[in-house]
Amino acid sequence: MQAKLISWVEIAPGVRHFVFEAPELQRLDFVPGQFVSMTDSIAGRAITRAYSIASAPGEGNRFELCLNLVDGGAFTPHLFELSPGDVVDMPPPLGTFTLRRPLRDSLLVATGTGIAPFRSMLQAELRLDSPAFTLLFGVRHESHLLYRQDFEEMARDFRQFRFWPTLTQPGPGWTGRAGRVQAHLSEAIGGRTDLDIYLCGLRPMVDDVRQILKSIGFDRKQIRYEKYD
Repeated sequence: MQAKLISWVEIAPGVRHFVFEAPELQRLDFVPGQFVSMTDSIAGRAITRAYSIASAPGEGNRFELCLNLVDGGAFTPHLFELSPGDVVDMPPPLGTFTLRRPLRDSLLVATGTGIAPFRSMLQAELRLDSPAFTLLFGVRHESHLLYRQDFEEMARDFRQFRFWPTLTQPGPGWTGRAGRVQAHLSEAIGGRTDLDIYLCGLRPMVDDVRQILKSIGFDRKQIRYEKYD
């Protein structure tokens, strides 16, 4: 099937929020946390790349992506050149980076565009009777706190949700957390080992956090992760 670009908006320098639809379907079914693989011909060669869905399943066939423009990348520059109405090939969504059932209190740790699947999960699952979620989100600069308003609204609306952004290069006006996400793990966990942990971001962060969690008693089954290389 195909994915047709509906619109895009720049949400941070070099980062765009895309809205696509699958015009052949009335409803696009997927589980929050899954990804889509997009394929197109570039310089005469078929290129395929996978991207996490950044929106919750709905009643229609639309879905959203959060993409960082990778200089010299094989596919994202092509997507950044698309205009509304352009299409790329796409099979149905796939992936196992999804919330464990039954839901338990959870810590979500993201860096950069690794925030995308967590936006999908929280939009779908956060409600008055849901377990507690903490989102620990690390970026370099305040300008790259993607979907900041969405998460701040969630934190106001749902008392069981905590949004903890942290900056590695904070500006002089920043009064929040600073440093890498690893520096705030202990506080976020609060001495508990009965949480489910979800990690999404670049490989070094994911590998480092996994090692920390295992060293303090978390079982590997409690830790789900997806690496962005």
